[in-house]
Amino acid sequence: MSSLMEEQVEVLSARRMAWLRFRANPVAVVGALMVASVILAAIFAPLITTFPDHVGAVIDFRNKNAAPDAVNWFGTDKVGRDVFSRVIFGFRVSLLLVLGVLAIAVPIGAGLGLLAGYFTGWVETLITGFTNVMLAIPPLVMALAVGNVLTPSLTNAMIAIALLWWTWHARLVYRVSKSVAAEDYVEAARLAGASHLHILFREILPNCIAVISVKTTLDAAFIILFGATLSFLGLGVQPPTPDLGTMVADGRQLLPELWWGVVAPGFAIFYATLGFNLLGDGLRDMFDVEV
Repeated sequence: MSSLMEEQVEVLSARRMAWLRFRANPVAVVGALMVASVILAAIFAPLITTFPDHVGAVIDFRNKNAAPDAVNWFGTDKVGRDVFSRVIFGFRVSLLLVLGVLAIAVPIGAGLGLLAGYFTGWVETLITGFTNVMLAIPPLVMALAVGNVLTPSLTNAMIAIALLWWTWHARLVYRVSKSVAAEDYVEAARLAGASHLHILFREILPNCIAVISVKTTLDAAFIILFGATLSFLGLGVQPPTPDLGTMVADGRQLLPELWWGVVAPGFAIFYATLGFNLLGDGLRDMFDVEV
């Protein structure tokens, strides 16, 4: 009984120390606040935007290309829609893309990495070999190829990005699980008759959660950029759905006079990616892991 209590105290102490390291890092705290603001803005977009109906196929030529003012904080676009409202709803589209890609890539990559790190022989060779082959393919080239084959949409953009995104998770989890699988307690569990599933998900996977958490946070920034790139090229989310990359592509046609059409969505992309990067760096320092 006492040993169990001591173990629980050690776990709580480790978690508290990790939290104190995170809280003592002002850059990480700023990143967390930035990410929280993006998420809250996306969730409550209909409540905080002045013109929530402007996310659709709304046309108001009387107010087209209006400069930023007290009513339209970020100005209006070429058909009179409020840019601020569309930027806030654009956060929602970007976060949906992040969730969709990670929901596909993380389980596949982590699962293959666990199998390759735990099992030896042909299983390890097959998974690592296939992963290395996929890593040799430039992600943007693959995404462009898939985007040209499939009808451009949010769902197909998720598929296009996720097709190669799992590879980094597979390689990362493989490296960690390979090291953990060689530990004495894993060998003890094996000798005690524990099943492969028990060892994989109760002994090895918990030791991979920290690196997976850091990796997914950093990935969110890259996925937002990647999705904006696809939309900028016309292979992502299609109008009239508000997407930050599409808004930049539309606004660049009116530069330099109507600068707000590019600056507003461009800054939104920068803000979201910077926040996730700062948060990821803070989590990396908190967990003291290498990604």
